[in-house]
Amino acid sequence: MSEPQPEEHAQAQGQPGWPALPVVDWQDTRDTLHLWTQVVGKTALALAPPLNHWWGVTLRLTASGLATPLLPLDGRGLEVAIDLVDHELRLATTDGRRRTMRLEPRSVADFYAEYRTHLADLDVDVRLDPVPVEIAEVTPFAQDTGHASYDAAAVRSFFTSLVSAASVLGTFRAEFRGKASPVHFFWGAFDLAVTRFSGRPAPEHPGGVPNCPDRVMREAYDAELASCGYWPGGRDEGAFYAYAYPEPAGYADTVLATPDAAYDGGLGEFVLPYASVRAAADPAATLLGFLRETHAAAAGLAGWPPTA
Repeated sequence: MSEPQPEEHAQAQGQPGWPALPVVDWQDTRDTLHLWTQVVGKTALALAPPLNHWWGVTLRLTASGLATPLLPLDGRGLEVAIDLVDHELRLATTDGRRRTMRLEPRSVADFYAEYRTHLADLDVDVRLDPVPVEIAEVTPFAQDTGHASYDAAAVRSFFTSLVSAASVLGTFRAEFRGKASPVHFFWGAFDLAVTRFSGRPAPEHPGGVPNCPDRVMREAYDAELASCGYWPGGRDEGAFYAYAYPEPAGYADTVLATPDAAYDGGLGEFVLPYASVRAAADPAATLLGFLRETHAAAAGLAGWPPTA
């Protein structure tokens, strides 16, 4: 049997910055990490001032993982960082106090209990919503002993994929002169996203997201938009997505030039498998092309104002 050629090996393993990440290999870890990010995100939800479309409570990508904004306390500030390189969670206040937790195989219940202890040690008096959101089946954090996986190598690969995806999403955001969100991480759905807005209002969102109050979705979608991002679920290795709200007539019928990209009627989104991007000769260019053409379809069919 012949040896694989270098280019075949690169495609099997993933291009630099685009590692292979089969969902089946790290699903338990992904689901546990998702719930841990929700615990941290709910801290931001409780402390951050309200900001349009919930932008104030998302997590931001850093050089080592994900972190909250600086959260206001009485005369102080709190930042919570999830380090996906050294695999630890750090809580820091602006008066110089620090607490650290190891990220390792442990239950959500155990993680939650230690996290609450560290908040108390830092004199952070905050009431956290104790139940996960935006997933179909939920167990209160304090009672969840079923999610307890942590594969450090898989998490590091996931972080690498986030960094590469964020670079492309940032380039895409920079091409737009209208109102646009930051490139940020939504802990509810566990995805990295960026959103462009036409400047016009949108019809009231119907809600209906599992374990998520309808008011949350109404605030998030109160303006006409086109959104895109990276979700490490669905497909064999996760996927990139793009959608419009409200969806203009004919959007789902758009034929894209990007190979393997197609409209998913169940999701109401265009989907491009992560595996297709990482195996491309130029992953960044492939992803950017997908983002550009799905946005062009949304804005063109909806007749966005020229300024947007």
